[in-house]
Amino acid sequence: MAAVYKSLSNQKSAQKDEKNADGPRKNKQRVLILSSRGVNQRHRHLLNDLAQMMPHGRKDSKWDSKSKLSGLCELAELHNCNNVIYFEARKNQDLYAWFSKVPNGPTVKMYVQGLNTMEELHFHGNCLKGSRPILSFDAAFDREPYLKVIQELFRHTFGVPQGARRSKPFIDRVMGFTYADGKIWIRNYQITETEQTTDGKDGENGEAEAKKTSKSRGKDHKELDVGLVEIGPRVTLTPIIIQEGSFGGPIIYENRMFVSPNQVRADLRRRKASRHNARAEQFVERQARKGDMGLRTEGGVKKPLDELDSRSLFA
Repeated sequence: MAAVYKSLSNQKSAQKDEKNADGPRKNKQRVLILSSRGVNQRHRHLLNDLAQMMPHGRKDSKWDSKSKLSGLCELAELHNCNNVIYFEARKNQDLYAWFSKVPNGPTVKMYVQGLNTMEELHFHGNCLKGSRPILSFDAAFDREPYLKVIQELFRHTFGVPQGARRSKPFIDRVMGFTYADGKIWIRNYQITETEQTTDGKDGENGEAEAKKTSKSRGKDHKELDVGLVEIGPRVTLTPIIIQEGSFGGPIIYENRMFVSPNQVRADLRRRKASRHNARAEQFVERQARKGDMGLRTEGGVKKPLDELDSRSLFA
């Protein structure tokens, strides 16, 4: 029965696509952006920066529950969103990012580190609000299967679809995704164009220059020099797990090299405590040896022996 329903639904969707093929293209990618309780100021600024960069995104209020994340799927369906970016704060200092495809998944959980917002960086680059970006991925994303899954999620999440409601018909920035040292480095750049004037009479460097000079006929010829200027924000993500479903389901990838920041802090405290305990034990042993030799003093004066001391009784 399920196979029959699936085949009928596929036929209906194909018929709708044929009907809408000649009409205007619909926006099929919308992103829900929200965070949990306990985020600090820097985390909120990062969320606001991403919301301004994504005209196809919808910013929502904070999510109360940290254990039952499956409710985010229903929330995304209420807002007509098929992608979710959820920032989960732990102990007011650790930040985890969840990227999910609603309703069938997959879901990627990442640890956010190396966080720098636009206000902190003070870069002089600027771009048009609501412009569409060019997504540039490193060649390392094509080597591992789990990186291909992350790459596809980033394309659906950060790629602004053509004809989005608040988007502009311009492409003036580039988002770069680089994989190195087991982390994903995200950078945002503005595309700049500067005019360079060259004299049309100097056309002795090749045939191309000769053609330009012949067209310009002795007049100044203007060339555009395209460059990149970083805007921000800067984010570094460490993949932790990939789940098959949307905020649930079996784990299809797990990064066994990842160490929780809470565990790192616990190890540092334990190391400091071990050094303190070693010094305390050495002090106790030193006092015991001085007591056995009768060298213990109080305030610079040698302590007299007690009448019931074993050294005075068995002297």
